[in-house]
Amino acid sequence: MLGLMRRKLGSGDVPALIGGQVLQRISPATSVLPRFFSSAAKEMMVREALNSALDEEMSADPKVFLMGEEVGEYQGAYKISKGLLEKYGPDRVLDTPITEAGFAGIGVGAAYHGLKPVVEFMTFNFSMQAIDHIINSAAKSNYMSAGQLSVPIVFRGPNGAAAGVGAQHSQCYAAWYAHVPGLKVLSPYSSEDARGLLKAAIRDPDPVVFLENELLYGESFPVSAEVLDSSFCVPIGKAKIEREGKDVTITAFSKMVGFALKAAEILSKEGISAEVINLRSIRPLDRATINASVRKTNRLVTVEEGFPQHGVGAEICMSVVEESFEYLDAPVERIAGADVPMPYAPNLERMAVPQVEDIVRAAKRACYRSVPLAAAA
Repeated sequence: MLGLMRRKLGSGDVPALIGGQVLQRISPATSVLPRFFSSAAKEMMVREALNSALDEEMSADPKVFLMGEEVGEYQGAYKISKGLLEKYGPDRVLDTPITEAGFAGIGVGAAYHGLKPVVEFMTFNFSMQAIDHIINSAAKSNYMSAGQLSVPIVFRGPNGAAAGVGAQHSQCYAAWYAHVPGLKVLSPYSSEDARGLLKAAIRDPDPVVFLENELLYGESFPVSAEVLDSSFCVPIGKAKIEREGKDVTITAFSKMVGFALKAAEILSKEGISAEVINLRSIRPLDRATINASVRKTNRLVTVEEGFPQHGVGAEICMSVVEESFEYLDAPVERIAGADVPMPYAPNLERMAVPQVEDIVRAAKRACYRSVPLAAAA
């Protein structure tokens, strides 16, 4: 790995050698011809979407490589890197010691020299060991070098609550990293998100924090032929309206998008039409889509798993207050995780994480449809 680090990529058309292979500068394939895709959809698990995105980007660009704990021989703790070591070899799929600060720093150094590392953390809770490199070495270098130094690196892995893994393995870092200028922060929900956003992250010239969810890896979602095409890419900074509505806007990301969609289905049976926005990108945040929706529905509910104070929902609320305050017909409702370290006991763990019923109640309050406490008693 250190040998790989020492080799600088040549500028212009000068090739550089890595692991005995000649690396050429590769531009994404483009075509002026329109593409036509079948509308038929197949099912794909999120882990398969991530694996296929890694595989295709590594195949298209020999500067892309993967490193992290157990990504090679074990094929990833969650099998995201299944088959990649056999296909690309140990020069491009590197098993590391349990030293996040060490291999994150090596990855940033490789990015300084023109390679495109994908650094996997077994959980983003362990990224705390490497946060100095992520923020001080990766996020700030482009600015501090007056644009002369790009850092095309992706830090990826599971983020947020899983199940029964305790406080040290359950934290959401979306708000942490979204606070930092110089980073892009993405959080996919579906297989389409995972595949398209990871491709975009790898191709991006700036450092990207890519927050996955352990409980979504085994979930299957329909994907179209367009999504399966090797050129498919989801633009960074653009949210997706998963369900259109007219009475209340619900914003969410990662696993909470599924909860928001379930809540919207329940609300529809009670005559409330909810619009669900899948944020996809936490930084940059698609303020335009959020505010356009609020100006239509006049109500907002934000949903996230992270702690409530200084969270993603708080930033969204402030954006709407600044840009669309006069359109609001009700106070903004903010749903977040409990303001405590994650409990280990299953019953307490469930109480610490937002549930579908919490979103339903918040939407009803925003629409002045909640049941008075006296009546409920």
